[in-house]
Amino acid sequence: MPRATICLPTYNERANIEPMIRALEPLDVHVLVIDDNSPDGTGDIADRLAAENAFVSVLHREKKEGLGPAYVAGFHQALADGADFVLEMDCDFSHDPADVPRLIAACGEGADLALGSRYVPGGGTVDWGRGRRFVSTAGSWYARALLGVSVRDLTGGFKCYRRRVLESIDLDAIRSKGYAFQIETTYRAIRLGFSVVEVPIVFSDRTEGTSKMSRAIVLEAVTRVPALRFAAMAGRI
Repeated sequence: MPRATICLPTYNERANIEPMIRALEPLDVHVLVIDDNSPDGTGDIADRLAAENAFVSVLHREKKEGLGPAYVAGFHQALADGADFVLEMDCDFSHDPADVPRLIAACGEGADLALGSRYVPGGGTVDWGRGRRFVSTAGSWYARALLGVSVRDLTGGFKCYRRRVLESIDLDAIRSKGYAFQIETTYRAIRLGFSVVEVPIVFSDRTEGTSKMSRAIVLEAVTRVPALRFAAMAGRI
């Protein structure tokens, strides 16, 4: 059977890490926790869970550098460990563990990148105010328009990659640290000719812990999108 590894970045997710691992346990996947030296002890809990469960491993990083660098480190580790499919997923239950098999199945049926999408028929969000909904939909529209792609949820962070996609992308050239990382990785995959399938999901806001969204992350996304377009026009990606 193809091996699937879920990369699960954590920073101060003490309340969520064990329930998430327990929810993923029945799915026949490997879980790689990537902890950025969480001061709340998330890394210690992850180590205990790894000692108790063969399907869990932990990658400890020295400091918090952002979502992008954490995922890049996790991708390298998953590929080195022999994963055939590599997934991205939030630890706060915004992404439903029950949707993991659907993303893997989409890649098993031929997609190079399966993206859990809020903005295709059947997808949606729960417990979002008008302001957050506007920022998210406007951000996806902005990125789609500037980059000239048809993917509707470019900012989505629930993904399954075939191994060959991550092997083809120059992971170490990625500079995005926040949610712009999601735009950049999907765009790089499209530029390389890989197929992207959007799988409808319902995104639920976290109930435990604190959101990592900030003005700096939004600003990075706003400026990174045109930079990606210019890089593509110059033939650098």
